[in-house]
Amino acid sequence: MANDPMEQFQIKKIFDLPDLFGQDLAFTNSSLWMVVAGVGIITFFLLTLKGKLVPTRMQSLGELSYEFIANMVKDTTGPEAMKFFPFVFCLFFFILFANLIGMNPYAFTTTSHLAVTVFMAFFTIALVIIAGIWKNGLGWFKIFAPAGLPLLMYPIIIIIEVISFIARPITLSVRLFANMVAGHVILKLFAIFAAFLISQGGFLSGVAIVPVIGTMAIVALEFLVAGLQAFVFAILTCVYLNDVYHVDH
Repeated sequence: MANDPMEQFQIKKIFDLPDLFGQDLAFTNSSLWMVVAGVGIITFFLLTLKGKLVPTRMQSLGELSYEFIANMVKDTTGPEAMKFFPFVFCLFFFILFANLIGMNPYAFTTTSHLAVTVFMAFFTIALVIIAGIWKNGLGWFKIFAPAGLPLLMYPIIIIIEVISFIARPITLSVRLFANMVAGHVILKLFAIFAAFLISQGGFLSGVAIVPVIGTMAIVALEFLVAGLQAFVFAILTCVYLNDVYHVDH
């Protein structure tokens, strides 16, 4: 067992690929487990799309998942935002599967790296900006200047709104990254401590039951966090997509 709790986050090269414009495109453990997450999602929904009149448990689970995300989009943004349903749906399940797969001791948690979470966050915000301007033209920028305020307040409000908007991808990416890293580090520390006590033998090996119980509790909490963080990322995406359709606020 590794004694460094940060070792589990190291990117390791599996095999090389031809460079592109001088950039190293090596296939890494992070790439591998993202592919595994994608294959897992496709497999899951292939198993649920049987279309039986009396649905099986897997089919019911797939239908519930579809309805859950669809209701999230409609209730948060509005029925007109259903064109973004495939994006939110894929985003939610990719984060969920990546988080859950990362709970395997021999797997790699791809959402524990800022490179992954930052890309998803900035892609989401870029989509909001492009879709907002596409639909509203330059009138989309009215989201930074709420209607009905005294004229003298606009300079301050615009600055606050712009800073708040710029902070969105930062908070969106760091929240997911920090939760995944913190949980896995604490879990690793408890496991290392338990292994150390057991290796000492005697009375200390009996005391090891405390960190073992702690490890089990953290594992249960981490499964909850894995689902919760996928939900938070998806619902905040829906909240931000609200700016595409509701410019005047």
